[in-house]
Amino acid sequence: MSERQGPAHGLSEHELSEIRMLIEERTGICFDESRERFFSTRVKDHLRAKGLERGTDLLRAIRKSNVDYESLLEGLLTQETSFFRYPSVYKAFEKRVLPELHVKKFWKNPRTLRIWSAGCSTGEEPYSIAITIADSLSFSDSWNVEILATDVGRHALKHAERGVYSGRSLGSVSEQQLATHFTKPNGGHQVKPRLRKLVTFAQMNLASAVYVGRMDMIFCMNVLIYFSEERRRSLVQRFYDSLEPGGWVVVSLIQGQIASDPDSWVGASTGTPENPAVSETSLWEQHSVSSWTERDCEIFGDAAPG
Repeated sequence: MSERQGPAHGLSEHELSEIRMLIEERTGICFDESRERFFSTRVKDHLRAKGLERGTDLLRAIRKSNVDYESLLEGLLTQETSFFRYPSVYKAFEKRVLPELHVKKFWKNPRTLRIWSAGCSTGEEPYSIAITIADSLSFSDSWNVEILATDVGRHALKHAERGVYSGRSLGSVSEQQLATHFTKPNGGHQVKPRLRKLVTFAQMNLASAVYVGRMDMIFCMNVLIYFSEERRRSLVQRFYDSLEPGGWVVVSLIQGQIASDPDSWVGASTGTPENPAVSETSLWEQHSVSSWTERDCEIFGDAAPG
C-alpha cells in the first residue's frame, strides 16, 4: 500500500467507532473516552500516511490484511521507552528480589530464574532486566536465566531482536554497562550475544490465555491501561496464577490501583490487605503486597521498606 502523504478525508465518528471496536474485538485493547483525542489523531495520521481518503478505505484494508491491521495497531501503541525507565523498579529488583531468589534457589539443581516482560515493546525493558541480573546476581553464570519478552507488535519485536539502540534510549545506561554489555556497530550500540541469548522474544496478545509456565517475576509496565476493567482483572489473575510461590509482579502506578482482588495477593500470615503504593511503581509479592516510592528505593540498603 502506498506510503505517500495526503489529506485524510471523510473519517466519521462512526468509522472511528468501528475501528475501535475491531481492535477491541481482536486484541482486547480498549481506547475509551479518556483517550478519544489521542485515538482520533493517531488514526487520522495513519490515514494520511497511507494515502487513504476515507475511513471506509482504512476499515476495508485492516479487515482484509493483517499487515495493515498490525501497522495501525503499532502506531496506536507506540510510546517512547528507554533502558532502566523506572529506576526504583530496578533498584528493588537488585536489592531485594534478586538476593531473596539467590537464597531461595542457590542449592537447587538446576538453578533456574524465569522472568516475564509482558508488553516489552522494542526490548529495552527485558534487556534492562538481563543487565541487572548479569551485574547483580551472585554467580550469575551458573544460573539458567530465562527472560520471556512478549508484545503484540511484530515490528517492535523485530527491533528488539536486533538489539540496536541509540540516543535517549540509552540515557540511563552507565559507561561501564555500555562497555560490558554492548558492542558499537555503525549507527548505535548493540546488545552483546551473551546478553541477548538470555531473552526470548515472542508475539503475544495478552487478552488471549496463553500458558507461559511458572515465573519468578513478572514485569507489566504501562500495559494494563489499554484493557477494559474486566480484562484487567482477568489478566492480573493470570499473572497471579503464573507465579512461583512467593513470586513478584511489578506494575506502574496507574496500574497498581487495579489488582483483581487484593486478598488474593496477601497470605494468611499478613492479616489484612495493604494498598498498592501511591508512587511511580508498585511491586507486589504473591504472599504479601509490598511497594516502594522512589525515595524508599534510594535508601533501600539502609532500611528495607515495609
